[in-house]
Amino acid sequence: MDKGIDKALDKRKQSLMHLVRRAHGLVESTDLEKHRQSQDHIGAILGNVRELNYRQIDIDGMYGEWVSVNRAHMKKYVILHCHGGGYSTGSSLYARTLTSKLAAATSMDVLCFDYSLAPEHPYPAAAEDAMRVWNYLMLLGYGARDVILSGDSAGGNLALSLVLRLKSQERLLPRGLVLMSPWTDLTSSGESFVSKAELDPVLNREYIDRMINAYCPDRDRKDPFVSPLFGDFYGFPPVYIQAGENEILLSDSLRLHQALVDANVSVKMDVYPGMWHVFQMSPMKAARDAMEKNAEFIFDICR
Repeated sequence: MDKGIDKALDKRKQSLMHLVRRAHGLVESTDLEKHRQSQDHIGAILGNVRELNYRQIDIDGMYGEWVSVNRAHMKKYVILHCHGGGYSTGSSLYARTLTSKLAAATSMDVLCFDYSLAPEHPYPAAAEDAMRVWNYLMLLGYGARDVILSGDSAGGNLALSLVLRLKSQERLLPRGLVLMSPWTDLTSSGESFVSKAELDPVLNREYIDRMINAYCPDRDRKDPFVSPLFGDFYGFPPVYIQAGENEILLSDSLRLHQALVDANVSVKMDVYPGMWHVFQMSPMKAARDAMEKNAEFIFDICR
């Protein structure tokens, strides 16, 4: 490629990351309640799509939301999405920035749920809620192999933790996992915590440390149910991972990919050049392309 074009693309990516950094700064707040409200506001603005239906449900006292396309669509399979937010923020409403795209790209129903948040409800509250939702789907008549688990950031952690729990109980596992910028290592030992610290426009070490201390203040952070990176992945279903080249959690994805390869799990990974943590939320071409790749993977494993 011409050097001039290279420079122009580089400059464009830097400008984009600067914009993302500024936008994220408007949402993030050390006041957790304000942070949560700001995220919901973003979800309400960016996540409402006329062509989709949003149906609220109660799952044994826990709020949940079905997102589905307003046309004939595939009913056999369902996507169970675990939202991100460092285990301290996030909701089904904020997650519409992803669940709407997943439903539209796959024509499958997507279920998201508002698990208990830290610090009010530290580990294992979120994990127990995820198991309750899994059991709810089974009671609805879905088989384990009819469910595709997806998750972004802490939601990727929760999805992996749920499969590890199902495996430990010798239960049937989901058909596959779709993970967007998964947070897999709460010991923060990955190389990208240093190499990407200045590049990531969304996350920084101080924020991550705050989330860890809120979620698992008294827990061994190498516990596989807290840091799935250290889990036993033998027998896991197929996994697809997406990460941004410039995110501080890049090592969490790269090392997870290697661990899955070592366990002989069918796994694919794409690292998107110039992108950041959970860039799929953004209204941009790279996000749309990534969601199409998620859909391709899901169609592939559902054949």
